[in-house]
Amino acid sequence: MPVPKGSSLNPDRTRAAIVRVAGDFLYARGLDGAGIAELCAEAGISKETLYRHFGSKEGLIRAVLEARSDRVTRWLAQVAADAGDEPADQLAAVFDALGRWYREPGFRGCAIVNAATQRHTTPANEIATRHLGRHLDLLTTIAARAGAADPTALGRRLLLLLEGATVVADHLGAPGSADDAREAALTLLKCGTQTAHSP
Repeated sequence: MPVPKGSSLNPDRTRAAIVRVAGDFLYARGLDGAGIAELCAEAGISKETLYRHFGSKEGLIRAVLEARSDRVTRWLAQVAADAGDEPADQLAAVFDALGRWYREPGFRGCAIVNAATQRHTTPANEIATRHLGRHLDLLTTIAARAGAADPTALGRRLLLLLEGATVVADHLGAPGSADDAREAALTLLKCGTQTAHSP
């Protein structure tokens, strides 16, 4: 079957490449730091190609944020799984991984939260709510596996530490905030499980 004029031979690969390039660019510049023309130039595509794949700049932003949320969620889940079966080790590994991320060149905080802060509108705030919920699910699961008296409450407190460490690392240039948050998180986990096992 002949390929229609103007269509991509591999639309999925083209779309993924655009999302990857635009994601890095928007992370560095902010959602409103570049117009469509600049985004297209950075990705090496025409406006027609961008609109064909995403419909609009807002469609591209949604795709970028969803892809990043998926990637970060998989990354932290894998970090926890690789740490073994001990919940404290899993929790420590999550904060250790964050600390390595904070030290990477070009670190600018959480792209998802940054986007929601810039826009306060859909799709950014909707994706941020889901993204933070995914973090909360991971942390609550670790708390439950540790035998916490109230895994949901402990998960929320651990999320505050995770997000707070990220903001401090970004705005104060303090990558060591991950170490501080790690120590506090492990203390919370220990206290939460001791309460559960008290006579």
